[in-house]
Amino acid sequence: MAKSRRDTKGHALRKGEYQRSQDGRYAYSYTDALGNRRTIYAVDLRELRIKEDQLKKNQLDGLDLYTAEKTTLNQLFDRYILTKRNLRKTTKSGYIYTYDHYVRDGFGLQRISDIKYSDVLYFYQHLLEEQNLSVYTVDNVHCVLHPAFDMAVRDDILRRNPTDNVMAELKRKEGKNKGIRHALTKEQQRAFLNYIANSPIYYHWWSLFTFLLGTGCRIGEAIGIRWEDVDFDDRKISINHSISYFPHNEDGVSKCGYMVSLPKTESGVRIIPMLDDVFDALEYEREQQRETGYNTTEIDGMSGFLFQNRYGGLVHPQSVNRAIKRICEAYNGEAIKKSRKNGTKPIILPNFSAHHLRHTFATRLCENVSNLKVIQSVMGHANIETTMDIYAEATESKKKEVFDEISRNGGFF
Repeated sequence: MAKSRRDTKGHALRKGEYQRSQDGRYAYSYTDALGNRRTIYAVDLRELRIKEDQLKKNQLDGLDLYTAEKTTLNQLFDRYILTKRNLRKTTKSGYIYTYDHYVRDGFGLQRISDIKYSDVLYFYQHLLEEQNLSVYTVDNVHCVLHPAFDMAVRDDILRRNPTDNVMAELKRKEGKNKGIRHALTKEQQRAFLNYIANSPIYYHWWSLFTFLLGTGCRIGEAIGIRWEDVDFDDRKISINHSISYFPHNEDGVSKCGYMVSLPKTESGVRIIPMLDDVFDALEYEREQQRETGYNTTEIDGMSGFLFQNRYGGLVHPQSVNRAIKRICEAYNGEAIKKSRKNGTKPIILPNFSAHHLRHTFATRLCENVSNLKVIQSVMGHANIETTMDIYAEATESKKKEVFDEISRNGGFF
């Protein structure tokens, strides 16, 4: 039987305990949840064992990484994301991608006990000014960091969340409309669609872009639309799912792929009445596919998708944005050349993405409909405040038109 180890006072030492010869202090070594060797110290054996008991309790609760103020932001985030078991795969993947892309190899290496409000503000400003990110993207970073720090506060690891109110201050400094997706004007919208419809190169995009501008669907919802979701008789479209293309880990290998996802909230499931232009675009698409063949892709048991790429498969979200960029560059080049020849002012298309088309539809809707609940229902907004913000922006530009009309009709007096 092995002889028990004892300290200088003759007390038996447990496994992992030892007394340092140089100063007589007591120590306990252990391995944390990440496989790292760690040590806690005390001036006497009684104090050490109190710390051991607390450590063992923390280990049972899964909190051992918080000891000794050695937790880094990376460790905190990794712990936080492990608790989010009810997140959709695409949402969770998006959180991880955002964190790994913008935080992990820099700011994420700091200990959370050292991170102050001003550190977070400086980090966000760095993302804006040095990395040229938009306020929208920085807000996505904030939406990942804030709940992770909140978890540390609830675990009594931090007194307060250092990210609280940082984005509010940043948005005040950047200006109210900085980073906001602005809608296309009616003239720009008309020029964009007319150019596509008459282009021998881009005409095959006409149906999809008419659909996006005429329904306000998110790009994933549009890509996921099936023929069975379209009721041509009653002229309505059922939005009940979307298609996501997201990075994920499969057997230790990073891959990207499509998956069907359900709306995050009940408001995302909705019926959109079909405008005449959308009806015509879908009729045209149906006639074309009767001749060339239908989309045969199957994703998570779903098939019969309405829109397809030139190979007969699903449309990739990024290919839509790349197409917008090519179309705008081609159109603007021709518009400028034509204006110089005719001596007229050209209608220039700005840089925009597929999501701007959703915002454009919402703006046109707000310009023609005053019932916010109707607008919220069609857009699938979970929060009425989102609808109100778009409505306020859309109606702001209508003020002058309204007052000009009042003046033409004789005014108030």
